[in-house]
Amino acid sequence: MAVAVPSVITGTARVGLRTKELVRRLAPGEIAVIDHRNIDRVAAEELIAASPAAVINGSPSADGSHPNVGPLALVRSGIPLVDAEAGVIDRVRDGDPVEIDGSSVRIDGQRFEGTTLEAEELLERLESGRLQAGRALRDFAENTLDHVRDEADEFLSLSDLPEPRTKLRGRDALIVARGGDHIRDLNALAGYIAEREPALVGVDGGADALLDRGLVPDMIVGDMDSASEAALRSGAELIVHGYPAGDAPGAARLAALGLPHSIVAAPGTSQDVALLLAYENGAELLVSVGTPQALVEFLGKGRAGMASTFLARLIVGDALVDASGLSRLT
Repeated sequence: MAVAVPSVITGTARVGLRTKELVRRLAPGEIAVIDHRNIDRVAAEELIAASPAAVINGSPSADGSHPNVGPLALVRSGIPLVDAEAGVIDRVRDGDPVEIDGSSVRIDGQRFEGTTLEAEELLERLESGRLQAGRALRDFAENTLDHVRDEADEFLSLSDLPEPRTKLRGRDALIVARGGDHIRDLNALAGYIAEREPALVGVDGGADALLDRGLVPDMIVGDMDSASEAALRSGAELIVHGYPAGDAPGAARLAALGLPHSIVAAPGTSQDVALLLAYENGAELLVSVGTPQALVEFLGKGRAGMASTFLARLIVGDALVDASGLSRLT
């Protein structure tokens, strides 16, 4: 059943280039102004939880290149979604007054052309994305194989991984990322966490998912762009994931906050680095939460391949258990 929305929507703009950071500042009734091509399901769920009056996107919310369900989830929840002209985010400031009237968007006196997306149109784009999935899968597989050749030596050489101060040997490690059904999976694991007391590893924003449940992370691994300051100051050991060439942009944020940290330079994703850190330092069982599993999840995050994910899972082998499968059994 469709949720009725007002014909004219007014509110205050809250602007963010990164949706996952914006939702922390977005108050109910404000209007989110984002630049997020192909809004993924996790971003949509976090926007819905923030209860904005509307969302204005400076990029196509669903371009039909793959079947992303995020925009449809937003619209079906009753949150109007407007695809505005490119560059709108560069001409809007936090706090600007916004008025949305059909396809017309006025922000602080400036008028922008936009398209209010409807569920019927988004269903058509979803179907178009499904038809494109075969080609996307071929491209994804080819890209993965190309990068496996480039990254295999670095992933199979683990001597440069730091030894964390967090005790991992002989323990389980629960590695939590922000993705998939991480909220549902963490809820399903409540009994396991209480009984086994695993080492709690937050991958960037996954640290906040732990804090939201009253769990303090032992370690946070990532580029530190989406973990809140509260999470970073929680007392967790902080390990910055840097680029193989040596750059580690996340270290600058921690230095500015006066927080001690170490850096590990490695290809791939922070989830992969967290898995390898735990495995190489003696964790007996790795329980993964929020890690992308399906093609659409990788594409929704803008990833063209999964070489590092493939290699990391080859290394850790049957020590890894994905919590999404467990939560479906409960």
